[in-house]
Formats: sequence, C-alpha cells, structure tokens
Amino acid sequence: MTTPMPVPPNAASPGAFLRSPAALGRAAVIMLGLVIATDLFACYADVREMNVTGDLTDGVAGADVIDRADQADALYSIAGVAQGVALVATAVVYLCWLWRIRVNAEVFDASRHRMKRGWTIGAWFCPVVNLWFPHRIVADSWDASAPWGSRSGHRPVDAWWTLWIASLLVGRFANSSSRQGQTADELHEAAGTMLSSDCLDIAAAVLAIVVVVRLTRLQERKVLSGELPAPALG
Repeated sequence: MTTPMPVPPNAASPGAFLRSPAALGRAAVIMLGLVIATDLFACYADVREMNVTGDLTDGVAGADVIDRADQADALYSIAGVAQGVALVATAVVYLCWLWRIRVNAEVFDASRHRMKRGWTIGAWFCPVVNLWFPHRIVADSWDASAPWGSRSGHRPVDAWWTLWIASLLVGRFANSSSRQGQTADELHEAAGTMLSSDCLDIAAAVLAIVVVVRLTRLQERKVLSGELPAPALG
C-alpha cells in the first residue's frame, strides 16, 4: 500500500516575495530583551512599593517612611514610563519582523492563512478582535513555514499568547486598583497585583523570543530545503 503524497502548497498571491527575516528577527529578540529588562526594573519598583505600603499599613510613621514612600512612588512612575517606551519601540520592530514572516509564509503556502495580509498589522489595533486575530496570524504563519506535509503544532505560539493576554488583563486590573486606591492597604494589594502582571509579562516576552527564533529558523530551513512554489523569489 503506497503512502499518499502531500498536496503541494498553493501559489503565493501577487506581490509576495521571499525576503530573509533573520536581521529583523535578531532586532526583535534584542528589543524583547529590553522589555524583559524594563519589566525586571518594574518588579523591583513593585517590591519597593509593597514594602513601604506594608509598613504604612502596619502603622509605621515618621519622616523615614514618608521619604521611602516618595522614593517608591517616583520609582514606580519611572518604571511605568520605561515599560511604555520599551513596549512602543519593541512593537515597531516586532511588527516589521512579523510582516516579513507573514509575506514569506504566504509564498510558502497561501492556503494556510485564514486572514488577509493587511490584518498582520491591523489586527493589533482593532478592539476585541485583537484578543485572538494576532495569535491566528502567527499560528498560520508557523503552519505555512513548517516542513511540507508535516503536522507540527504551534504550542510555543499558544503559550506565548496565553501569557501575553493574561499579563494585559492582570495589568489593567492592577492599574485600575492603583488609581482607585485610597489607603495604604489598597495600594499594597495593587502593587502586589502589578508585580504578578510584570512577572507574567516577563514570561510572555521570553516565549515571544522563542517564537521569533523558531519561526525565523523554520523559514530559513524551508528556503534551504527547496520546498517553494515557483516563482517565489523576487
């Protein structure tokens, strides 16, 4: 009994040409490393905030604790700004990498993609659908970049997205709690929640690096394997 041959991939859409994602992949990894660094700094700020609000909750008073509270608040604000700047800068580089990955994946197999190419960027900025469209785009690109006929899953993509969404939700709750907090105890709890969010974001950034590295390598290996519909190179 003969083994059925896998169906060849569909030809790419007009205007889709292969370009190496390696340089953009390296840049994305560096920027994600910057995100991790700012998150670690934010974790330190969270702990400082928790310590001083914990002392205030316990009834500690005096000039020393007031100075520590002012320093903790300033550190908290600096950490938030640093995280925001790192996030924006990383998003620009990451989306450039993702666009190239998506176009290359379309060259490999256009039939694998459930979303139009324009959603590669737009999906991140549309309310509600940005909770799952970006994951779908990356997962489809992963599937199209996998060796022809393979059934490799994309668990790293699933894990990364789950942690990313969790960090966003916990972070929003922490920000809301911090803004509404009136007592030292409430601010202490908000800082603890923010610490959890920052830890989740670190884990998500680590997995994002894994996804960038593995997806970039998948595409490089596929090009070297010669599994390309013609014409594929521009």
